[in-house]
Amino acid sequence: MKPGAKIKNSTRVGLVLAIMASGAIAAGCSSGSSGTAAPTANQTNVTWAEPPQAPPNYIFPFMSLAFFSTSNLGEFQQLMVRPLYWFGQGSAPTLNPSLSLAKPPTYSEDTKTVSINLNSYKWSNGETVTAQNVMFWMNMLHAQKANWAGYAPGTIPDDVSNVVINSPTQLTMTLTGAVNSYWFTYNELSQLTPMPNAWDVTSTGGAANSGGCAAAAYGTADAACTNVYTYLSKQSGYDPANPKAANNSLSTYATNPLWQVVDGPYHLTKFDASGNVTMAINPTYSGPIKPTIKTFQELPYTSDSAEFNALVAGKVDVGYLPSADVTSPTTNALASGPNNPRLSNYTLDPIYAWAVNFFPYNFNSTGDDGNAGKIFSQLYVRQAIQLLVDQPLYIKKIYKGYGVGTYGPVPSQPANAFASAEVKNNPYPYNPTKAVSLLKDHGWKVVAGGTSTCASPGTGATQCGAGIPAGAKLNFDLQYGSGSDSETQVMTAEKSSWATAGINVNLSQASFNTVLGNAVPCSGGPSCSWQMANWGAGWIFAPDYYPTGESIFQTGAGSNSGSYSDPTNDANILATNTTSVPLTQYENYLAEQLPVVYEPNQVTSITEIAKGLSGVTPQSSLIELNPENWRFNG
Repeated sequence: MKPGAKIKNSTRVGLVLAIMASGAIAAGCSSGSSGTAAPTANQTNVTWAEPPQAPPNYIFPFMSLAFFSTSNLGEFQQLMVRPLYWFGQGSAPTLNPSLSLAKPPTYSEDTKTVSINLNSYKWSNGETVTAQNVMFWMNMLHAQKANWAGYAPGTIPDDVSNVVINSPTQLTMTLTGAVNSYWFTYNELSQLTPMPNAWDVTSTGGAANSGGCAAAAYGTADAACTNVYTYLSKQSGYDPANPKAANNSLSTYATNPLWQVVDGPYHLTKFDASGNVTMAINPTYSGPIKPTIKTFQELPYTSDSAEFNALVAGKVDVGYLPSADVTSPTTNALASGPNNPRLSNYTLDPIYAWAVNFFPYNFNSTGDDGNAGKIFSQLYVRQAIQLLVDQPLYIKKIYKGYGVGTYGPVPSQPANAFASAEVKNNPYPYNPTKAVSLLKDHGWKVVAGGTSTCASPGTGATQCGAGIPAGAKLNFDLQYGSGSDSETQVMTAEKSSWATAGINVNLSQASFNTVLGNAVPCSGGPSCSWQMANWGAGWIFAPDYYPTGESIFQTGAGSNSGSYSDPTNDANILATNTTSVPLTQYENYLAEQLPVVYEPNQVTSITEIAKGLSGVTPQSSLIELNPENWRFNG
């Protein structure tokens, strides 16, 4: 969701990835204490519970950070329009050639060229998925990289000097220099989504390819591609000239002919602004697994409790167990404890996203009387804030054992070879005494239970820091995603903890999509006043599956929400992208530098799967829905 898409159980994908901590991931057919029957073999409809207040709200797969979430990607768009390469084999976040539109890429010995050979797939209008459809995406990326959430300076398309179509099924990229081929496959080619010729238009009813973007030589049609991008964005409800305007196209998603041209297993038949989604089988789907679930429905919920009540009443085929309704805590974060007795017709299956949980500071913020960004730029302040986050306690008491710590920029779960010892072990364990000492030692008058103020302005070792005036306050606004009871409990606990050092955090709630849309990079001025924002679960590494960090922590990256900038970090990231060095230096540096507030990573979903439904497990750690795999037993 690179958002991740952030994670955000709606996570910002990495693309963030965004996943809000108590959202659902799988589907099934339900029954609870109400006596609703288990599914039968002739059942043709499946309902799946969306995360609370996190419905899909964007259909065009070329999107900015405001829409870059798992709710829009793996849980919506990718059921209809497939990326060039599919990642996820079982719960492992690895390349899956059998489900990809192309064969694994072939690199030259010097890794300066890469060839892509397409498999045989069809669009629903009968056309073949061709190399020109890939070129369509690359030309749009060349023209509109600033509006692509996965962009980071120096990465695709900056590192691609040319793309040549060799045949309808093959194209070759020439790169500007040698790359780490694993990184280029997992984080660069992973971003590509072939787009149909029917989308290469600039007006309703326009002839396919009349926009002049898809068929042009690479990088030669920026103006034409910009016009196509603008048209498609507006058809999706986003006006690039007025990015804060409300989306007024949601009601047209299921009827607009553009979005009916798909190459995935399903196509859209119903959609509304509340998040009620209905999809039907795409009869021309070319993938190896043909769906048997004829109708797939996504159901919106305003809160965890509303979703749980629907489960109990048998109104949801697949949902999730909120933390508040866990009746038997687990002693093993990676295994489920006993299910809630009211859900006896369901099987419990926890899944952790390939993700890190955090929320960003806005380092350019003009909030807090113009001082917020300057205060956040001080490492000792970030250390004090982090030292007051008691992750193990929150996991035990609030998440009831279903959680793991986040102590750096690389996931600790699922188990992987990338996480260093420092990232696995907390370099900033809970320590209120040390947090208070850090502030006092740097010139702050600490007022426990009140608001600490800068008493010693200046840049010396015992002063508040550059640009922070006398009397500046540790008084910050933090907006977080609504609908999750456990998230509210964590935010409330952290507010209380920060208050012991006189760090006054003013909490407010908004929907996941609102928080995500507000927490975007900005450079100053009145429109850059947001200070801290927590959409609910950080960043999922998708479609940047190798957790190198260029999308979220590199200077100028499209998904670097808080505009964090550090030359040492940039150099560390560049090394991971262009050479075979391990991630250790990069991840250890950011574990210590705290570019964000690291948060406990609650289980992405304690998924409730109706008995009688198979194929839902193993669940994807990339938060992808694959209802084409699901089968009713009977």
